[in-house]
Amino acid sequence: MEGVPGLPGTYVLVLVVEDEQQVRVGRLGEFRIPPGWLAYVGSARGPGGLAARLARHLRHPKPPVWHIDFLRAVARPVTIWWATGMDRRECLWAAALAQMPGASRPIPGFGSSDCRCPTHLFHLPGPPDREEFARRVGEEVMAVFP
Repeated sequence: MEGVPGLPGTYVLVLVVEDEQQVRVGRLGEFRIPPGWLAYVGSARGPGGLAARLARHLRHPKPPVWHIDFLRAVARPVTIWWATGMDRRECLWAAALAQMPGASRPIPGFGSSDCRCPTHLFHLPGPPDREEFARRVGEEVMAVFP
């Protein structure tokens, strides 16, 4: 993925849903997704780091493996925020997104099966503000537009 390093890190995939959608997410079940903006927090620590993980998220269609794969059938990627590093910041970033104005949790347990967070997916009424988010997480957050 151009502009994103092949290093470990944390990311937010920002997507838009044009119209209300019904989506089945693996064993989590079926959910209604209202129109608006979605922000999904993930991490990349495997081979190829952020570049490989994000390239996979952007490929569509593909056989669904992760929760985000199911959502990609109804949501269009708009931007990706990211920061490199080995620290486990996924839950901190999810907590910051939960505090953004108007944020809600459309799918409980989404992307958070390996932690205690209620979800790593947030619905927002308008486009999320990367600068505000970076202030909330206390670090520089880069952006790329796929």
